[in-house]
Amino acid sequence: MTDTDVTAPEASPAPATGGVSKTVNGTVISLTPEQVEAFGRDLDAIRERVIADLGERDLTYIRRVIKAQRGFEAGGRALLWAGVLPPAWIAGTAMLAVSKILDNMEIGHNVMHGQYDWTGDPALASRDFEWDSACPSDQWRHSHNYMHHTYTNIVGMDRDVGYGILRMSEDQKWVPYYRGNAVYAFLLMVLFQYGVALHELETERIRAGEISIADKREILAGIWKKVGRQTLKDYVAFPLLSGPFAPFTFAGNMTANLIRNVWSYAIIFCGHFPEGVQEFSIEETQNESRGQWYFRQLLGSANLTGGKLFHVMSGNLSFQIEHHLFPDIPAHRHAELAPQVQEICERYGLPYNKGPLPKQFATVVRKIVKLARKPLPA
Repeated sequence: MTDTDVTAPEASPAPATGGVSKTVNGTVISLTPEQVEAFGRDLDAIRERVIADLGERDLTYIRRVIKAQRGFEAGGRALLWAGVLPPAWIAGTAMLAVSKILDNMEIGHNVMHGQYDWTGDPALASRDFEWDSACPSDQWRHSHNYMHHTYTNIVGMDRDVGYGILRMSEDQKWVPYYRGNAVYAFLLMVLFQYGVALHELETERIRAGEISIADKREILAGIWKKVGRQTLKDYVAFPLLSGPFAPFTFAGNMTANLIRNVWSYAIIFCGHFPEGVQEFSIEETQNESRGQWYFRQLLGSANLTGGKLFHVMSGNLSFQIEHHLFPDIPAHRHAELAPQVQEICERYGLPYNKGPLPKQFATVVRKIVKLARKPLPA
């Protein structure tokens, strides 16, 4: 496997080594070695059924989403050129924000996971896809597809736990820097595309003196190039094309990016950090079997409830549990898989964390504030 390969359940290493146990909200959740193996087989069976069924339905879906995204972008940018009229500016900004959300979440994220590589369509090839974001796609495929999906919620290995900026687990050693946890979280939210772009720099290791900025020269060059291209597009080229209405286009593009950033942050943080989501240590995840890998993905994720439009606008990351279990399955299938996964969880006595966005986000905020405080001596 290379660093940019999409991690799927087949990548979970080693034969079964035993059962699993985790305390969730004060309750001990455990499976025997035999249950772990059966649990893995049951989830494998779901995945195999979907893989065997992939076809025209899935290709039609993603092409329709791409067509809609392009329509929203074209319509939004056209309306911004008439932005001197407040209704046109509001409508254009809203359409452009929808376009950027769809591009990032339902198209870019899912295509780059390899969910449509089986189609053979060059426009849907994971390794060649570039998205409307400050983060270079090749860097994202490593930090997200490989690092995050392989080492999900393993403190010290999954850099998504805190993004190198925040304290999001009690297992992260507290230092005075974390007193600003809430401030850093707010800045990451409004500047989310840039936070994701800087992810591969491993700023936490630079701060700790483990590596220097010179060690990341190539990574930094890629980020600088992509950020420059995005800045030129949104804040120079399109405003200039608007002629005398350039300020309205500039403001519309900035607002659309802000909306996309806040929305993406909320969806992603609610899938990874609300109450009940578990972190793991390096020691307890060594030599995982496939069933143990599934167990970690399940307990390290949470779903969001809502309607069909909400799920599309979240890139179906509202089904974060199913996404972590089956990252290379087209995300629009997760809605139909969720009841099957929940039934399996009930059968094995495992929690299935789900709730509405406001409730889940409130618990995320509480966690951010709580973890900013210095822990009391044991």
